[in-house]
Amino acid sequence: MKIIIPGGTGHIGRTLAKTYHAAGHDVVVLSRNARPSPWKIVPWDGETLGPWANEIDGADVVINLAGRTVNCRYTPRNRCEIWSSRVRSVRAISAAIEKATRPPQLWIQAGTATVYENGYDTPHDEATGVMGGMEPNAPEEWRFSMDVSTAWEGEFDRAIVPNTRKVTLRTSLVFSPDRGSVFDYLIGLVRFGLGGTAGPGNQYVSWIHIADFQRALDWMIANADLKGPVNMAAPNPLPNAEMMAQLRKAWGISWGIPTPEWLLNIGAIFLRTEPELILKSRKVVPGKLIDSGFEFKFNHFADAARQLCEDWRAESSR
Repeated sequence: MKIIIPGGTGHIGRTLAKTYHAAGHDVVVLSRNARPSPWKIVPWDGETLGPWANEIDGADVVINLAGRTVNCRYTPRNRCEIWSSRVRSVRAISAAIEKATRPPQLWIQAGTATVYENGYDTPHDEATGVMGGMEPNAPEEWRFSMDVSTAWEGEFDRAIVPNTRKVTLRTSLVFSPDRGSVFDYLIGLVRFGLGGTAGPGNQYVSWIHIADFQRALDWMIANADLKGPVNMAAPNPLPNAEMMAQLRKAWGISWGIPTPEWLLNIGAIFLRTEPELILKSRKVVPGKLIDSGFEFKFNHFADAARQLCEDWRAESSR
């Protein structure tokens, strides 16, 4: 297959490109920052049509991961870049597919589980999940994230590409042993004795192991009946306090200093990020994947944590 990955230079994109390239597929990454790579990298600005659009014509699959990281303070400038990098990249890819003489069979578009409301009780699947835009009492910063995710999906939904199947990934936290990943950050806290409960600890964490993320993409490519929003999350979300306890156990540490919410808010300022990423409760389950017959390799966080710790240690010893 020929697989196009716009925005494929982040740790998830690099993992996908490496895996597909190793499997013998023709991989093309669209990036603002071209760099030497085993696979082809083509420059684009993420907004306007250019020579990069020729790569779309004749491709089999487009996996769009483009979008400025949300791991930052929501300043006016960062908000603008977060919003525009997502919406405009979708618009540009749509235009490229529309003009293609041989449009791709499948367009997989990155999205986020943040589209769902803050939840503690009933899990959110694609059919019954409550959208966050219906949450009037959410903090202003949380509403920004929900508005962005809604606009992101809305732009994708409006794309008129009748010969291309479309799938939206409502992605939870992706855990991989790569440096700079969510797991890498959390295991750093655990190693230095700071991996205790964050905030109240009852907020749910929806997660997925990078291996299952990759396998789910392969499943979507092979199953033409899968379309529309798909929750990319393991079947068993868990509270933050339980997640951190299992992570400490997997690493071999029995204790970790807890971080109260007030201290998280202060720390987020110095780390130039937003506490929402830790405090919002995300209880998301993969209804469509399970109904379609997909089987997760890592259903429970304890198993994923053990494997991730082993892989992280192995990578560090090289």
